[in-house]
Amino acid sequence: MTDTSVKARNGYQPPEGVGIPPIYAWPPRPLAALRWLSTNFLFPMGAVYIALAVVTWSYFTPSLDSMVELQPGWMALIWLRNATLLMLFAGGLHWWLHMRRAQGLAYKFEAKWLATDNPKFLWRNQTRDNVFWSLVSGCTIWSLYEALTMWAYANELIPRVAWSEAPVYLAVMVIAAFFWSTLHFYVVHRWLHWRPLYRLAHELHHRNVDIGPWSGLAMHPLEHMIYFSGFFIWWVVPADPVIVILTAFFYGLSPALSHSGFDKLVLGNRVGMTVGLYFHQLHHRYFEVNYGQLLTPVEKLFGTWVGTAEDAQATLRNRR
Repeated sequence: MTDTSVKARNGYQPPEGVGIPPIYAWPPRPLAALRWLSTNFLFPMGAVYIALAVVTWSYFTPSLDSMVELQPGWMALIWLRNATLLMLFAGGLHWWLHMRRAQGLAYKFEAKWLATDNPKFLWRNQTRDNVFWSLVSGCTIWSLYEALTMWAYANELIPRVAWSEAPVYLAVMVIAAFFWSTLHFYVVHRWLHWRPLYRLAHELHHRNVDIGPWSGLAMHPLEHMIYFSGFFIWWVVPADPVIVILTAFFYGLSPALSHSGFDKLVLGNRVGMTVGLYFHQLHHRYFEVNYGQLLTPVEKLFGTWVGTAEDAQATLRNRR
């Protein structure tokens, strides 16, 4: 295997850093923007979340008729389905990259492994701590928000549009779900860095400087309530249960990839798909930069965008 990585002081840094997506280029670059949307954005993971939402709604979600009343049975089924998917996503990546260490330190952002004897984590073990917060708090609050939204649909308390009535509108809402989720994440994330709220809740997540797939949802219950509040957009904007589930998966499953701790997945002697997000890795390392994701242009407007470790260090020096 040929490792073309550039070794920063603490591990791998992509040679080109993180560039601004061409969808926000000025002057506009329509062909580059279309190529980015169809590859970096929608393929492969965007398409995976969309397909998974369709299959989940069709085969692994109770019917709306059965959700007219809030009952533990069907709500528990939603939790079990979400927990299973989270274990497949986060657990699978964790097993391959951090337990089996199938590619060693190749493309790993930090040149060290997750903590196994650190008193700031439950049971002094980072992985066990992260799994606990992700499943017990994160998956529960995620599933509760989803169940309440489905209950509201079943009782016609919130607006719903059928695919047979407005397929073009709902197709636009599918794409809008990704942009809304990242914009909402930027806003609530900046709020979570407000000092009192940071000390009360967000500090728990930032104990993970060297991150792994289970770190993505390792949050304080209060932060989970704030983080998953993105569901509420569909309480006022007409949509469909498939789009609600898609939003849930983007909030609940995508953090496993963005926190994988690795830039790329290596299978055999071939470098495969990008599984990590260096943009967010810089946030965990430097705290006061990159609060959002690549789809949120507001990052650049507020001066919190950095593309490399050197840029982050320079930005923090200038602020001080």
